[in-house]
Amino acid sequence: MVEIPPDPPGGPTPRAGEGPPTAANDRLALNGMGSFDWDLDTGTYHLDEVGLDVFDLRPDEFDGQATSLAVRVPPEDSARLDETVSRALRQGDLTFASYFRLVCRDGTPRWAHTQGRILRDEQAHPYRIVGIVRNAEEELAHATAMRTLAADRRRQTDSVRSTTAALARALTVHDVTSVLTDPEGLRRFGADGLALGLTDGVHMRLVAATEEPSPDLKALDDLSQTRLEDGLPLAEAVLTRRPRFIGAEDELIARYPRLRPYVEQMGIRAAAFLPLAAQARSLGALGLFYRDRRRFSTEDRNICIALGSAVAQSLQRAMLFDQEREFATTLQTTMLPRRIPEITGGEVAVRYRASRSGREVGGDWYDVVALPGRRVAVVVGDVEGHDSHAAAIMGQLRIALRAYSAEGHTPATVMARASRFLAELDTERSATCIYTEADLETGTLRLVRAGHLEPLVRHAGGRIGWPPVRGGLPLGVATLFAQDDFPETRLDLNPGDTLLLCTDGLVEHPGRDISDGLAALADAVRTGPADTEELADHLCRLLLEQTGPDDDMALLLLRRSAVPGVHASRRMVQHIHQADPDGLVEARTMLRQALAAWGAVALSPDIELVADELLTNALVHTDGGAILTAELVASPSPRIRLAIQDRSTEWPRRRAPGETATSGRGLLLVDALAAGWGVEPQGTGKSVWCEFPVPGG
Repeated sequence: MVEIPPDPPGGPTPRAGEGPPTAANDRLALNGMGSFDWDLDTGTYHLDEVGLDVFDLRPDEFDGQATSLAVRVPPEDSARLDETVSRALRQGDLTFASYFRLVCRDGTPRWAHTQGRILRDEQAHPYRIVGIVRNAEEELAHATAMRTLAADRRRQTDSVRSTTAALARALTVHDVTSVLTDPEGLRRFGADGLALGLTDGVHMRLVAATEEPSPDLKALDDLSQTRLEDGLPLAEAVLTRRPRFIGAEDELIARYPRLRPYVEQMGIRAAAFLPLAAQARSLGALGLFYRDRRRFSTEDRNICIALGSAVAQSLQRAMLFDQEREFATTLQTTMLPRRIPEITGGEVAVRYRASRSGREVGGDWYDVVALPGRRVAVVVGDVEGHDSHAAAIMGQLRIALRAYSAEGHTPATVMARASRFLAELDTERSATCIYTEADLETGTLRLVRAGHLEPLVRHAGGRIGWPPVRGGLPLGVATLFAQDDFPETRLDLNPGDTLLLCTDGLVEHPGRDISDGLAALADAVRTGPADTEELADHLCRLLLEQTGPDDDMALLLLRRSAVPGVHASRRMVQHIHQADPDGLVEARTMLRQALAAWGAVALSPDIELVADELLTNALVHTDGGAILTAELVASPSPRIRLAIQDRSTEWPRRRAPGETATSGRGLLLVDALAAGWGVEPQGTGKSVWCEFPVPGG
């Protein structure tokens, strides 16, 4: 505790200059305030010496009338001041106050402030006003400075807030650079130019710049790829992790002489170089360039550092997003077919686009499977969800569908097995799918639909149709509800017709009715080019502009060729029962007649011998009968194709029989007489085929 010494005898000793309290008028004068007393009844206006000084009037220039003060007050301010006083008198107010301008005798303007109290009698009649008048120049100057400072701080806060909000919507590194390099981005930084460099090992790579040098200058000194030890400002900011602010052109050139051509050409007068680091990892550096700045205030430095920190955080998030996105997209693309097989009698075009609105990848897929008998299966499907799990399920389901198709099952059986396969994966995901088996020589289509969009057909004449295709529940769900007996629909695809299969990502967009998307798809197909590949590009370009990048999409086009003079193959089918002893004789007779009708009599002995050998093997080594199919194939070269189908899944094996063996020479005989042979799996067994070229076409 502070101990106060006692007063000396006779009381405290007075200090220098200390005296009695200052009088009221003196206190006002010391604060630059003058007083006035206005008698409203007589009109006498008393203004003290300080008040006269506020108005820049000498005592001999004031006659005691309020109107004499108007010589110093501009007319508009005088009218506003009179209105303020008159309104206070009319409304019964006790006080009034107002700021107004003065013009001194030398012509300089000055702000003043007056405040008065209205005295009223018992009848509330005003009879006197007393108050003060003071010089408000310093007060308003201080207020202006404070408002400017507050405005600067609001600008800084708004800049940081708006930049952070814009960067929060940026997903990729490209999005971040777009936010920085657009005119609004430069306005937030208050800069005239910007350069962003990212580190790549020991190199610095320039990824964005708002102003490019002229071509000849760029050829003279290309700074797009440099080493960190080259001593350039962005690399120096990365190595030191400290921001650098340079407010003079001479200092900038002296410190970084390699930048002289760029500084002189672009008119750079000042620059700021900010390191970009997040979680103790250096990402790169940001350079800001100014043409009219000479200094950086503390506020300027703070806002640059704050914005640089926001950019670094966004870049780190965007770089991680790009890595994850690349991994997920690569995973999904790897699970799609690497190539599309060539088909006879038509052409196929496929397109796939991954969504670009987030990390997620979808489960959309397509596939084209070559089937026995020059048929082809085309598939388009969509697994529920948008993540790597959906992509993984898509890959497994696509492979399962391909396997079931290659085994020769009917379309309904393929879909039923695929539904059971998905249900047994122990996943809650379902999948929509449409499967089409096409014979492009006859034009026959066999379609099965599981909760998917119906197909669209563009006829050769340009007419568009949505053929009704019966559908079932999505794959997986159909098995859970014991409704995996999918109905099959048969359609005819005429020469020149095009079949379109797609996922909903091509026609559906949030906030828009899917019927509008389907109508737009039909119109785009109707007006699109005839070529299949060009039509696929046309649809993607036109429709994806409308739906946006929110969902992934798979598209498949199957077109049947329309070549004059090309006819479907001629075919003969004969069933031979295992217990019918005359079945082989009838089959040889039917085959001989067909070969004669096709003009292939010269091949009859070899073909009959091979057919007899393969039929005998089927009847002897299997538990059922056999089906003989012979057909004349006209394209690409005339040939006879022979196929024997049985119910056994055991494939024939070529053996090397001894001299005394009585069996085992069947396949050797087929191999010697036929131009080619093979075995194809069927849904209920297998098919052994062989081909014989027709001499002379």
